[in-house]
Amino acid sequence: MRGKCQHRRAVYSAFRNGFRACSLTSGPVAGDSWPRSMSRAQDIGLKRRGAPGTLCARSMTIDEQLDILMGGTAVVISREELKERLKLGRPLRVKLGVDPTAPDIHLGHTVAIEKLRQFQELGHQAVLLIGDFTATIGDPSGRSVTRPPLSREQVLENAETYTKQAFKILDRDKTEIVYNGDWFRKMTYEEVLKLNSRVTMQHPIMQGWDSVEIRADVELGGTDQLFNILVGRDLQKEEGMLPQIAMTMPLLEGLDGVRKMSKSYGNYVGVDEAPEMMFGKMMSASDELMDRYYLVLLGEKRDMGLHPMEAKKLLAWKITARYHDSAAADAARSDWETRFSKRDLAAADLPEVEIASLPAGMNALALVSFLFENVFQVKKSNGVLRKEHFTPGAIQLNDVKMTDPSAVLELAPGNVLRLSKKHAVRFK
Repeated sequence: MRGKCQHRRAVYSAFRNGFRACSLTSGPVAGDSWPRSMSRAQDIGLKRRGAPGTLCARSMTIDEQLDILMGGTAVVISREELKERLKLGRPLRVKLGVDPTAPDIHLGHTVAIEKLRQFQELGHQAVLLIGDFTATIGDPSGRSVTRPPLSREQVLENAETYTKQAFKILDRDKTEIVYNGDWFRKMTYEEVLKLNSRVTMQHPIMQGWDSVEIRADVELGGTDQLFNILVGRDLQKEEGMLPQIAMTMPLLEGLDGVRKMSKSYGNYVGVDEAPEMMFGKMMSASDELMDRYYLVLLGEKRDMGLHPMEAKKLLAWKITARYHDSAAADAARSDWETRFSKRDLAAADLPEVEIASLPAGMNALALVSFLFENVFQVKKSNGVLRKEHFTPGAIQLNDVKMTDPSAVLELAPGNVLRLSKKHAVRFK
């Protein structure tokens, strides 16, 4: 008997009447139809990476599936191979490897996870590979200070919270989780030497061997992972397997608009952050970065008919609603507007800072730097603070402009210090 398609909840109503989910082995569902208000091609166009809802491979041609899967990618090797693999008519094993060196997922991580979900919604097998072995050795090249070695206990603790957050995007019941320690810890010294003889660099060969072990058809990753993924292709060929398709996604710039999003750089938005914090961080993005976030995170272009401020609020609302819900996003927007748009800081729910907890002897510059980094996880140089905050009068204590970075501020409980248009604290 043909399997029955299961309906997954859509977050945005625009997609609720589109595709319905089904496995590659199930038949078409009676009653499936396209909304009269849009053509089939238009609806396919809406099913970009990250759009919630539900895709049904059985109701689509191979080329239509391919167009969806290629959407938003940076490099794919190769489109033709992926098309041939889809023609096999079986669920593909799609690998995304993560080394949980930190417990939290930020929006930069979600770019590849959203693509994995898209494969999943087309009926393919999502394989989330946890590098519990590779994370314990850090960066073997010694070049990355952001990847220190961790104990296995630390890695497993991180993996638990990492996967919990990943399931905000992926279907938990349809995701296969594997740990590469299951095979690397069983290897004999002779097997390790043989494996090392194939590639001179350690980490790429370990990542590549993961693909052999799980028999990956497709591997996802950022553009910085392309070489490692290609090593996996070569190893699979040597083992007599079909080589995996390499599919890389663009790296997401952090809130500073310069470096890639990373908790180490303090320029990130975490998917598990409170709605108000998430909305506020998204509002701190520049107009240029806003366009990039619309494209990479939502798979759509900004509505140029909207005022830039309204467009940014809509972006922040959509991201917040995705990882929380629409009610939380509404409340976060209202809170932000109370704080900044309406300038009613006295009534706003601001982060509170105990005066007694502040380091002694700080001048205004040191205080502002401390608050940015410790309250809002934003790192700013003294030069930037002087030029962009003190000089134009952005720093305000109880609505009084503070333009002297060397001044020592006299603080009292209830005082409100505005650091920028989007950041303010209340002292207690």
